[in-house]
Amino acid sequence: MKTKILFLFLSSISLATFSQKKAPEISETLLKTYVKYLASDKLEGRGTGTAGEAKAGAYITGILEKTGGLTPKGTTSWFYDFTFRFNPNPHDTDNSKAIERKGRDILAYIDNGAENTIIIGAHYDHLGLGNDHNSLDANPTGKIHNGADDNASGSAGLMELARYFASNNKKEQFNFLFCWFSGEELGLYGSKKFCEKPTIDFAKVNYMINLDMIGRLNDTTKKLLVYGVGTSPTWTPLMDKLQNGFTFKYDSSGIGPSDQTSFYLKDLPVLFFFTGQHADYHKPTDDWDKLNYKGEKKVLELVIKVVEETEKMPKLTFTKTKSAEATTRKYKVTMGIMPDYAFEGKGVHVDGVTDDRPAAIAGVQRDDIIIQLGDVKVENMQDYMKALGKIEKGMEVPAKILRGGKEIELKVKF
Repeated sequence: MKTKILFLFLSSISLATFSQKKAPEISETLLKTYVKYLASDKLEGRGTGTAGEAKAGAYITGILEKTGGLTPKGTTSWFYDFTFRFNPNPHDTDNSKAIERKGRDILAYIDNGAENTIIIGAHYDHLGLGNDHNSLDANPTGKIHNGADDNASGSAGLMELARYFASNNKKEQFNFLFCWFSGEELGLYGSKKFCEKPTIDFAKVNYMINLDMIGRLNDTTKKLLVYGVGTSPTWTPLMDKLQNGFTFKYDSSGIGPSDQTSFYLKDLPVLFFFTGQHADYHKPTDDWDKLNYKGEKKVLELVIKVVEETEKMPKLTFTKTKSAEATTRKYKVTMGIMPDYAFEGKGVHVDGVTDDRPAAIAGVQRDDIIIQLGDVKVENMQDYMKALGKIEKGMEVPAKILRGGKEIELKVKF
């Protein structure tokens, strides 16, 4: 009898132990596997509406199918198809010359039966073969732009987050909508189209998190840019609490150079995580072997902590940010530079210059710091955007820059 009782006791322990599945972790191996495929030459840069982007979409949805616990939330299974008009010539303002392009967002949902939903997104398109005038390479046409950091890193990270939340044996106090956006590189088209006609009730969305270029965390500085902290009074104190292991640089605005902008404009709190600019940005050299996968894992673990902490809170309050009005205006001109958004000094640090655009023609170089444009003193990005807003096409304005510590004045013709 004692032997039988002991056997039953040990059996119950064994079954209990077996039934407790090991909690999932973000996998560096899977991140690298996903990025290597998405940023491979066979996808030819994942240009919006191209066969390469379609292969990327098939790959992502194939992983989602195998993951389990996820349901399609597109208009056609996983996919959310849309069309838009795009003029590949950035200098041409004649809209009649715009051509119709097609894009496909990918949407996956976890229904926890909760009142509110969290949206986590990343764009999966890139520059394709460099034909759309948005490459920073000197001679981009026909070259494969693999876009490993921009944004295979975010797409792979989103796949891992979807797997984590679908298999962590926990029913969070939120539902989840995971969105892979198309058309971001041409003007945030995929996120805009989705926000115009969403497949879920936006009145029940708590907040949106965007992952764009999260693969180049510097192991020395550990700097992580966090956009959107001004869109809810919750964000700054929460991120301060979670800062261990990172050096955060905050930007309060809900408007920025990625898809969180579309959701902010629908009055939703947003966060955008970004490990920073680098010399391979929008060039064919943005390859998979240059990414810091251990660093990306840390960023994704931070996102999980944000979710866990906000579970304990009421629905977040939305706040309009001060720079929104200035930043959302229509600009008639552009300089053709890539600003360094991680720069902490005064002025706008130039991280890249596009050939044959006003800045390049005027003599602006990479690593210059713009301190004045026209009659506007430039101390930050908001000042720079304000200056651009005052310039009309055809105008020539003075620009003061710092180069190697020396002030230089150039004439910029728009």
